[in-house]
Amino acid sequence: MKKIISSLALCSSLIVLPTISHAALGDKLLKEGMTDPDVKELQDVLRQKGIFSATSTGYFGSITKDSVLSFQRSHSLTADGIVGSNTYQALIANSTSAVTSGTLLKYGMTSNEVEKVQQLLKEKGYFNATPTGYFGTITQTAVMNFQRDHGLAVDGIVGPATLNALNNASTSTTGSSSSTVNSSTQATASDIVAYSKKFIGVPYVWGGTSPNGFDCSGFIYYVFKNGGGVTVPRTVATLYQSGKSTSTPNIGDIVFFDTTGGPSHAGIYIGNGQFIHAGSSTGVTIASLSNSYWAPRYLGSKSIF
Repeated sequence: MKKIISSLALCSSLIVLPTISHAALGDKLLKEGMTDPDVKELQDVLRQKGIFSATSTGYFGSITKDSVLSFQRSHSLTADGIVGSNTYQALIANSTSAVTSGTLLKYGMTSNEVEKVQQLLKEKGYFNATPTGYFGTITQTAVMNFQRDHGLAVDGIVGPATLNALNNASTSTTGSSSSTVNSSTQATASDIVAYSKKFIGVPYVWGGTSPNGFDCSGFIYYVFKNGGGVTVPRTVATLYQSGKSTSTPNIGDIVFFDTTGGPSHAGIYIGNGQFIHAGSSTGVTIASLSNSYWAPRYLGSKSIF
Protein backbone atom coordinates (compact mmCIF):
# COMPACT_ATOMS: atom_id res chain seq x y z
CA MET A 1 0.00 0.00 0.00
CA LYS A 2 1.03 3.57 -0.24
CA LYS A 3 2.95 4.97 2.60
CA ILE A 4 0.45 5.65 5.35
CA ILE A 5 0.80 9.31 6.29
CA SER A 6 -0.71 10.34 9.58
CA SER A 7 -2.07 13.87 9.53
CA LEU A 8 -0.86 14.33 13.07
CA ALA A 9 2.50 12.61 13.01
CA LEU A 10 4.40 12.93 9.77
CA CYS A 11 2.97 15.75 7.67
CA SER A 12 5.57 18.32 8.67
CA SER A 13 8.47 16.10 7.65
CA LEU A 14 6.89 15.04 4.37
CA ILE A 15 5.26 18.20 3.13
CA VAL A 16 8.14 18.98 0.80
CA LEU A 17 7.93 15.51 -0.73
CA PRO A 18 4.27 15.22 -1.74
CA THR A 19 4.91 12.83 -4.60
CA ILE A 20 6.90 10.30 -2.63
CA SER A 21 4.98 7.77 -0.60
CA HIS A 22 5.73 4.22 -1.07
CA ALA A 23 4.95 1.23 1.05
CA ALA A 24 3.07 -1.76 -0.24
CA LEU A 25 -0.10 -2.94 1.41
CA GLY A 26 0.71 -5.67 3.88
CA ASP A 27 3.93 -3.95 4.96
CA LYS A 28 2.10 -1.20 6.85
CA LEU A 29 -0.99 -1.77 8.94
CA LEU A 30 -4.42 -0.29 8.24
CA LYS A 31 -6.44 -0.07 11.42
CA GLU A 32 -9.28 1.66 13.23
CA GLY A 33 -8.97 5.43 13.55
CA MET A 34 -7.03 5.98 10.31
CA THR A 35 -8.17 8.33 7.56
CA ASP A 36 -6.39 7.68 4.29
CA PRO A 37 -7.07 7.03 0.59
CA ASP A 38 -5.80 3.47 1.15
CA VAL A 39 -8.65 2.91 3.60
CA LYS A 40 -11.13 4.02 0.94
CA GLU A 41 -9.68 1.52 -1.50
CA LEU A 42 -9.81 -1.16 1.18
CA GLN A 43 -13.49 -0.38 1.64
CA ASP A 44 -14.01 -0.68 -2.12
CA VAL A 45 -12.36 -4.12 -2.14
CA LEU A 46 -14.47 -5.27 0.80
CA ARG A 47 -17.59 -4.03 -0.99
CA GLN A 48 -16.68 -6.05 -4.08
CA LYS A 49 -16.61 -9.10 -1.84
CA GLY A 50 -20.04 -8.27 -0.45
CA ILE A 51 -18.80 -7.54 3.06
CA PHE A 52 -18.90 -3.73 3.24
CA SER A 53 -22.17 -2.01 2.35
CA ALA A 54 -21.57 1.55 3.53
CA THR A 55 -20.15 4.47 1.54
CA SER A 56 -16.38 4.39 1.03
CA THR A 57 -15.10 7.39 2.96
CA GLY A 58 -11.45 6.64 3.64
CA TYR A 59 -12.12 6.62 7.37
CA PHE A 60 -11.41 3.35 9.19
CA GLY A 61 -14.27 3.33 11.67
CA SER A 62 -16.27 0.66 13.44
CA ILE A 63 -18.18 -0.38 10.30
CA THR A 64 -14.94 -0.96 8.41
CA LYS A 65 -13.46 -2.81 11.36
CA ASP A 66 -16.50 -5.05 11.61
CA SER A 67 -16.23 -5.81 7.89
CA VAL A 68 -12.54 -6.69 8.23
CA LEU A 69 -13.31 -8.88 11.25
CA SER A 70 -16.01 -10.68 9.27
CA PHE A 71 -13.61 -11.29 6.39
CA GLN A 72 -10.86 -12.52 8.72
CA ARG A 73 -13.17 -14.96 10.50
CA SER A 74 -14.49 -16.38 7.25
CA HIS A 75 -10.94 -16.94 5.98
CA SER A 76 -9.44 -18.48 9.14
CA LEU A 77 -7.28 -15.44 9.87
CA THR A 78 -6.51 -13.84 13.22
CA ALA A 79 -9.62 -11.74 13.84
CA ASP A 80 -8.12 -8.47 15.05
CA GLY A 81 -9.77 -6.02 12.64
CA ILE A 82 -6.37 -4.89 11.38
CA VAL A 83 -5.31 -5.19 7.74
CA GLY A 84 -1.74 -6.43 7.61
CA SER A 85 0.16 -8.78 5.31
CA ASN A 86 -1.88 -11.94 5.93
CA THR A 87 -5.25 -10.22 5.57
CA TYR A 88 -4.08 -8.39 2.46
CA GLN A 89 -2.87 -11.59 0.79
CA ALA A 90 -6.22 -13.20 1.56
CA LEU A 91 -8.07 -10.20 0.08
CA ILE A 92 -6.26 -10.53 -3.23
CA ALA A 93 -6.01 -14.32 -3.39
CA ASN A 94 -8.30 -16.49 -5.49
CA SER A 95 -8.26 -19.11 -2.75
CA THR A 96 -7.85 -18.08 0.85
CA SER A 97 -8.30 -21.36 2.69
CA ALA A 98 -5.82 -21.92 5.48
CA VAL A 99 -3.29 -24.66 4.77
CA THR A 100 -3.31 -27.34 7.43
CA SER A 101 -1.87 -30.82 7.73
CA GLY A 102 -3.46 -33.08 5.14
CA THR A 103 -4.55 -30.20 2.91
CA LEU A 104 -3.43 -30.24 -0.71
CA LEU A 105 -0.57 -27.84 -1.36
CA LYS A 106 -0.84 -26.13 -4.71
CA TYR A 107 -0.03 -23.08 -6.80
CA GLY A 108 -0.78 -19.74 -5.14
CA MET A 109 -0.60 -20.92 -1.52
CA THR A 110 1.67 -19.51 1.18
CA SER A 111 2.34 -21.56 4.31
CA ASN A 112 4.95 -23.21 6.50
CA GLU A 113 3.99 -26.54 4.91
CA VAL A 114 4.93 -25.18 1.48
CA GLU A 115 8.31 -24.08 2.82
CA LYS A 116 8.92 -27.59 4.19
CA VAL A 117 8.06 -29.08 0.81
CA GLN A 118 10.44 -26.66 -0.89
CA GLN A 119 13.19 -27.72 1.52
CA LEU A 120 12.53 -31.41 0.76
CA LEU A 121 12.61 -30.69 -2.96
CA LYS A 122 15.84 -28.77 -2.52
CA GLU A 123 17.47 -31.63 -0.61
CA LYS A 124 16.58 -33.94 -3.47
CA GLY A 125 17.90 -31.60 -6.16
CA TYR A 126 14.61 -30.40 -7.62
CA PHE A 127 14.34 -26.90 -6.17
CA ASN A 128 17.18 -24.46 -6.78
CA ALA A 129 15.74 -21.35 -5.12
CA THR A 130 15.47 -20.17 -1.51
CA PRO A 131 12.53 -21.79 0.34
CA THR A 132 10.03 -18.99 0.99
CA GLY A 133 6.78 -20.74 1.78
CA TYR A 134 5.19 -19.36 -1.39
CA PHE A 135 3.98 -21.93 -3.95
CA GLY A 136 4.80 -20.23 -7.24
CA THR A 137 5.85 -21.31 -10.72
CA ILE A 138 9.30 -22.52 -9.67
CA THR A 139 7.84 -24.69 -6.90
CA GLN A 140 5.13 -26.05 -9.19
CA THR A 141 7.70 -26.99 -11.84
CA ALA A 142 9.91 -28.67 -9.22
CA VAL A 143 6.94 -30.69 -7.94
CA MET A 144 6.01 -31.77 -11.46
CA ASN A 145 9.59 -32.82 -12.20
CA PHE A 146 9.70 -34.83 -8.97
CA GLN A 147 6.35 -36.46 -9.75
CA ARG A 148 7.47 -37.35 -13.27
CA ASP A 149 10.66 -38.97 -12.00
CA HIS A 150 8.82 -41.00 -9.36
CA GLY A 151 5.94 -42.34 -11.42
CA LEU A 152 3.31 -40.10 -9.84
CA ALA A 153 0.44 -38.21 -11.46
CA VAL A 154 2.08 -35.06 -12.85
CA ASP A 155 -0.29 -32.33 -11.70
CA GLY A 156 2.02 -30.02 -9.73
CA ILE A 157 -0.07 -30.52 -6.59
CA VAL A 158 1.38 -31.94 -3.38
CA GLY A 159 -1.14 -34.44 -2.07
CA PRO A 160 -0.64 -37.52 0.16
CA ALA A 161 1.06 -39.62 -2.53
CA THR A 162 3.53 -36.91 -3.52
CA LEU A 163 4.24 -35.97 0.09
CA ASN A 164 4.84 -39.60 0.99
CA ALA A 165 7.26 -39.96 -1.92
CA LEU A 166 9.08 -36.78 -0.87
CA ASN A 167 9.46 -38.03 2.68
CA ASN A 168 10.78 -41.39 1.58
CA ALA A 169 12.84 -40.58 -1.51
CA SER A 170 16.58 -40.66 -1.02
CA THR A 171 18.36 -37.32 -0.86
CA SER A 172 20.26 -36.41 -4.01
CA THR A 173 22.23 -33.43 -5.21
CA THR A 174 20.49 -33.52 -8.58
CA GLY A 175 17.11 -34.64 -9.83
CA SER A 176 16.96 -35.93 -13.39
CA SER A 177 14.62 -33.11 -14.37
CA SER A 178 15.84 -30.40 -12.03
CA SER A 179 18.34 -28.93 -14.43
CA THR A 180 15.50 -27.64 -16.57
CA VAL A 181 13.82 -25.63 -13.82
CA ASN A 182 15.69 -22.37 -14.25
CA SER A 183 15.86 -22.36 -18.04
CA SER A 184 12.22 -23.34 -18.50
CA THR A 185 10.70 -20.93 -15.99
CA GLN A 186 12.92 -17.88 -16.02
CA ALA A 187 13.65 -15.30 -18.66
CA THR A 188 16.89 -13.32 -18.55
CA ALA A 189 17.26 -10.23 -16.39
CA SER A 190 17.37 -8.10 -19.54
CA ASP A 191 14.05 -9.58 -20.68
CA ILE A 192 12.49 -8.66 -17.34
CA VAL A 193 13.76 -5.09 -17.52
CA ALA A 194 12.67 -4.61 -21.13
CA TYR A 195 9.21 -5.89 -20.28
CA SER A 196 8.92 -3.67 -17.21
CA LYS A 197 9.48 -0.52 -19.25
CA LYS A 198 6.35 -1.22 -21.29
CA PHE A 199 4.31 -0.08 -18.29
CA ILE A 200 5.87 3.32 -17.65
CA GLY A 201 3.03 5.70 -16.92
CA VAL A 202 0.57 3.07 -15.67
CA PRO A 203 -1.15 4.59 -12.62
CA TYR A 204 -0.79 3.46 -9.04
CA VAL A 205 -3.73 1.44 -7.73
CA TRP A 206 -3.93 0.04 -4.23
CA GLY A 207 -3.60 -3.74 -4.49
CA GLY A 208 -3.18 -3.44 -8.26
CA THR A 209 -1.57 -6.27 -10.19
CA SER A 210 -2.50 -5.45 -13.80
CA PRO A 211 -1.77 -2.84 -16.48
CA ASN A 212 -4.91 -1.06 -15.31
CA GLY A 213 -2.97 -0.11 -12.19
CA PHE A 214 -0.19 -1.41 -9.91
CA ASP A 215 1.02 -1.00 -6.39
CA CYS A 216 4.77 -1.41 -5.97
CA SER A 217 4.88 -5.13 -5.22
CA GLY A 218 1.99 -5.78 -7.59
CA PHE A 219 4.09 -4.29 -10.38
CA ILE A 220 7.02 -6.57 -9.57
CA TYR A 221 4.71 -9.58 -9.29
CA TYR A 222 3.14 -8.88 -12.69
CA VAL A 223 6.40 -8.15 -14.51
CA PHE A 224 8.18 -11.27 -13.31
CA LYS A 225 5.19 -13.51 -13.90
CA ASN A 226 4.23 -12.23 -17.34
CA GLY A 227 7.60 -11.06 -18.58
CA GLY A 228 9.66 -13.95 -17.29
CA GLY A 229 7.39 -16.82 -16.29
CA VAL A 230 8.44 -16.48 -12.65
CA THR A 231 5.95 -16.17 -9.80
CA VAL A 232 7.42 -14.18 -6.91
CA PRO A 233 5.89 -13.42 -3.50
CA ARG A 234 3.21 -10.75 -3.59
CA THR A 235 4.24 -8.28 -0.85
CA VAL A 236 7.45 -6.38 -0.18
CA ALA A 237 7.88 -8.13 3.16
CA THR A 238 7.75 -11.59 1.61
CA LEU A 239 9.83 -10.50 -1.37
CA TYR A 240 12.49 -9.31 1.06
CA GLN A 241 12.60 -12.75 2.65
CA SER A 242 13.19 -14.36 -0.73
CA GLY A 243 16.14 -14.50 -3.06
CA LYS A 244 19.84 -14.05 -2.47
CA SER A 245 21.32 -10.79 -1.19
CA THR A 246 23.71 -9.08 -3.58
CA SER A 247 26.42 -6.67 -2.43
CA THR A 248 25.61 -4.34 -5.31
CA PRO A 249 22.48 -4.57 -7.47
CA ASN A 250 22.64 -6.29 -10.82
CA ILE A 251 20.18 -5.73 -13.64
CA GLY A 252 16.96 -7.53 -12.78
CA ASP A 253 17.57 -7.57 -9.02
CA ILE A 254 14.91 -6.32 -6.63
CA VAL A 255 15.95 -3.21 -4.70
CA PHE A 256 14.37 -2.50 -1.30
CA PHE A 257 13.73 0.61 0.75
CA ASP A 258 12.69 1.38 4.30
CA THR A 259 10.04 4.09 4.27
CA THR A 260 8.00 3.01 7.29
CA GLY A 261 10.30 0.89 9.45
CA GLY A 262 11.58 -2.21 7.69
CA PRO A 263 11.30 -3.17 4.01
CA SER A 264 8.27 -1.30 2.72
CA HIS A 265 8.94 -0.38 -0.91
CA ALA A 266 10.65 -2.14 -3.80
CA GLY A 267 11.54 -1.77 -7.44
CA ILE A 268 13.45 -3.53 -10.20
CA TYR A 269 17.04 -2.45 -10.82
CA ILE A 270 17.57 -1.56 -14.48
CA GLY A 271 21.24 -0.54 -14.43
CA ASN A 272 23.16 2.75 -14.28
CA GLY A 273 22.05 3.37 -10.72
CA GLN A 274 18.37 3.40 -11.67
CA PHE A 275 15.33 1.33 -10.80
CA ILE A 276 11.79 1.11 -12.12
CA HIS A 277 8.92 1.04 -9.65
CA ALA A 278 5.26 1.90 -9.07
CA GLY A 279 5.11 5.05 -6.97
CA SER A 280 1.86 6.02 -5.30
CA SER A 281 1.80 9.50 -6.85
CA THR A 282 3.78 8.84 -10.01
CA GLY A 283 2.61 5.43 -11.12
CA VAL A 284 5.22 3.32 -12.89
CA THR A 285 8.33 5.40 -13.35
CA ILE A 286 12.13 5.27 -13.30
CA ALA A 287 14.04 6.69 -10.33
CA SER A 288 17.65 6.96 -9.21
CA LEU A 289 19.16 5.19 -6.23
CA SER A 290 21.13 8.36 -5.56
CA ASN A 291 17.96 10.43 -5.25
CA SER A 292 18.00 12.40 -1.99
CA TYR A 293 14.87 10.62 -0.82
CA TRP A 294 15.76 7.07 -1.84
CA ALA A 295 19.47 6.99 -1.00
CA PRO A 296 19.14 7.16 2.81
CA ARG A 297 16.26 4.67 2.76
CA TYR A 298 17.96 2.05 0.61
CA LEU A 299 18.13 -1.38 2.31
CA GLY A 300 19.88 -3.43 -0.36
CA SER A 301 19.17 -5.72 -3.29
CA LYS A 302 18.29 -9.35 -3.82
CA SER A 303 18.43 -11.61 -6.84
CA ILE A 304 15.83 -14.23 -7.64
CA PHE A 305 17.64 -15.50 -10.75
